[in-house]
Amino acid sequence: MKIIKELVRSEKPSSTALGYFDGIHKGHRAVIGEAVEEAKKRNLVPTVFTLLQSPRTVLKGEQSNNIITLDEKLSILEEIGIEQVYLIDFNHIKNITAEDFVRDVLCGCFHAHHVSCGFNYHFGAGAKGSGEELEEMCKNYDITVFARPRITMDEKPISSTRIRECIVRGDIEAANNMLGRQYGFCLPVIHGRQLGRQWGTPTLNQEFPDGLVKPSFGVYVSVVTIDGKKYCGVTNVGVKPTVGSDKVLIETWMPDYVGKDLYDETLDVRFLQFVRGEKKFSGIDELKAEILKNGELAKKIFQQHDFI
Repeated sequence: MKIIKELVRSEKPSSTALGYFDGIHKGHRAVIGEAVEEAKKRNLVPTVFTLLQSPRTVLKGEQSNNIITLDEKLSILEEIGIEQVYLIDFNHIKNITAEDFVRDVLCGCFHAHHVSCGFNYHFGAGAKGSGEELEEMCKNYDITVFARPRITMDEKPISSTRIRECIVRGDIEAANNMLGRQYGFCLPVIHGRQLGRQWGTPTLNQEFPDGLVKPSFGVYVSVVTIDGKKYCGVTNVGVKPTVGSDKVLIETWMPDYVGKDLYDETLDVRFLQFVRGEKKFSGIDELKAEILKNGELAKKIFQQHDFI
């Protein structure tokens, strides 16, 4: 997949999906998938136009609060069938008017013959351009437009905001339903204090990335992928109040894993269900007993899922 970080002319005509696509949830997938299907029909290059940072972080100075890392976003886009991504710094386009965006960017840079967007897409300086205006403006350049109707869950539109709220309160099952896949992380395994190894419950330690929404601190049932095989995991997210940590860690114990040392490997850990909030135990023995109890519960929940 080709990553383009400047507003330069696409070598071939494109079918382009427009959006920040934080999380690439079911609604986003519908928009992106439509662009891919149209590209196949019309021999266009399936393309995504997205941004390096959320407009809110630039315009309002808000802290980045993404659902997934940029690397994961790009990986998912490639899986969906996107062949080129315009990944642009929002500062470079924030003052472009809606009319200039259609003429100079969609037509002039993306060489777009077709664009797709969400039902609530806005564009141009001050986000003054609506989906309806996009369709009208694009007619002048023979660009067809598809605005995806809202996709709902529990009679409310699926959105990145709703998913973030679910993650923050530990409602992982609802977040997973809206994402259309398990929420989690694909991160390097780092060296820890090896306390779990001493207790017979060795853990994978992964440092929580900057710029992502933090899930509710506590214990989750998880699934860990190692060399294509799925393993049951007990994952703790937090600062380990019993033994102490100066940063947020993702710590995963796999009760049934026996195998190679996994330090410095990049592993995929996905959350299935929230078990309990983070708490401080009276001592190491109580903590060890709780870990073992969580492991038995995790195995029962893990067995209820089909990962084939």
